Amino acid sequence: MAREETGGRGRLPEALQPWGFDDPELPTDPGQVPLDWSRPPRPHHADSKPSGRPPHHDPPPAHAPAADGERDFLARFPEYGSTRACDELRARDFRRLDESGSVYLDFTGGGLFAESQLRAHHDLLCGDVLGNPHSANISSLATTELVERTRARVLEYFGGAAAEYSVIFTPNATGALKLVGESFPWQRDDQLLLTYDNHNSVNGLREFARGRGARVSYVPLTPPDLRVDEERLEAALRRRRGGGTNLLAYPAQSNFTGVQHPLAWIERAHQHGWQVLLDAAAFVPTNRLDLSVDKPDFVSISFYKMFGYPTGVGCLLARNASLARLRRPWYAGGTITFSSVQGEGHYLTPGPAGFEDGTVNYLSVPAVAIGLDLLARLGIDVIHTRVSCLTEWMIDRLLGLRHPSGAPLVRIYGPAHGERRGATVQFNLLDADGQLIDGYEVERLANERRISLRTGCHCNPGAREAALGFGEEELVDCFKDKDRLSYAEFTRLIEGKTTGAVRASLGLVSTLEDVERLVALLEEYCGYRVTAS
Repeated sequence: MAREETGGRGRLPEALQPWGFDDPELPTDPGQVPLDWSRPPRPHHADSKPSGRPPHHDPPPAHAPAADGERDFLARFPEYGSTRACDELRARDFRRLDESGSVYLDFTGGGLFAESQLRAHHDLLCGDVLGNPHSANISSLATTELVERTRARVLEYFGGAAAEYSVIFTPNATGALKLVGESFPWQRDDQLLLTYDNHNSVNGLREFARGRGARVSYVPLTPPDLRVDEERLEAALRRRRGGGTNLLAYPAQSNFTGVQHPLAWIERAHQHGWQVLLDAAAFVPTNRLDLSVDKPDFVSISFYKMFGYPTGVGCLLARNASLARLRRPWYAGGTITFSSVQGEGHYLTPGPAGFEDGTVNYLSVPAVAIGLDLLARLGIDVIHTRVSCLTEWMIDRLLGLRHPSGAPLVRIYGPAHGERRGATVQFNLLDADGQLIDGYEVERLANERRISLRTGCHCNPGAREAALGFGEEELVDCFKDKDRLSYAEFTRLIEGKTTGAVRASLGLVSTLEDVERLVALLEEYCGYRVTAS
């Protein structure tokens, strides 16, 4: 919406223009968009103390990579040298990691914010009076312009054209998925096709589908990499009901194993008459998604997973033609143009506004553009190169750990190599007899060393069941009488079937030292130095 000239305030103040949308010199490649932070970074001295931060325990001693190990790493991955900008960003904007002696290996769980993001957002909020956007008063119009500029920035970043795609702001990726699930026009005998490898927020779509009489089916995974069985996927796509409305939903990258599933499936599914929902939450933090090349009908995204801040804002990217087919089951404030009590009717607002229930998180939404500029300045390809090098090195280091008997210390679930995988590595430790060691014990020790890992099932039951070898029969039995069981009785029934694993995931400011600190932790766990094979 264009800003109206009112009392000399038609031009947004400089504090509200950190992105340069109106700059004719702005590069068209979103990977080259410059940053224009309102305040320079604070100077940092080796003996300075951070102000206004809670005290913490003295950081553990650093475990810098041994010179030989670092030389070996750089010799194997010379392209890592092209990612030096990530080290500079860490030194400038993520000082809290090194000042506290922390190793953050949970980027799939949530990204970390840069300090400059907070400064830019603070200056933006303090630069004008911003009100609820659902009005035509001057503070409302200022907010509306910021929200719409951010919407345009999101579409630009992902290579989408406004004539083809819309951006709908949601609380998170789960909110985006729910919008599709509750509004998708399933009818009896339509189909929802899922992969075993899906987040629970995607699995939950089956409740909407079944509630309207649609059929739900899953495509299994094949060991050892735990990739989708492509022959069975093709067969399932060919079995679609002619004339029906059918949806394939899968992740671009597994949040459990790190497997990257082919984006080529999108066009293949379209050729067979399916619509496609792509869960990109784990993929886009370190990989390029270009909607001018790959054209899913729906894409779910959480921005905090990309750049840490703001939380509570995600989006649904939707092809306009597919969006027009959705049928909302209700309406709310913010989604309608007009509603009548006596007339018992309402008119849903066309486009994204008809799907944004209530008032969007309008003070946080502009921070999304600031975060996207952070990634654009580094370059998503640079970030991808960095984490790819570190991931492959980490896998080799973990698999090289052995007990004195020669038995492996680590079992990795998913690809034990760097091909067609992301920066998420799922593993368990084994004792000398090959039995699983409780992952929560590993996490406890990691906490003592200020290393952030994530342990559990990671909301991906299908990949976990395939990884740990649980069969259909034993799991079906768990749910036969669940409605008659108390919670305590149900938890006893599933005891032993909820085993999870330890997940280490890398991001834009991860370093070789972070990986080596993890390796040192696992060696220490066994009470002796485990040597590489």
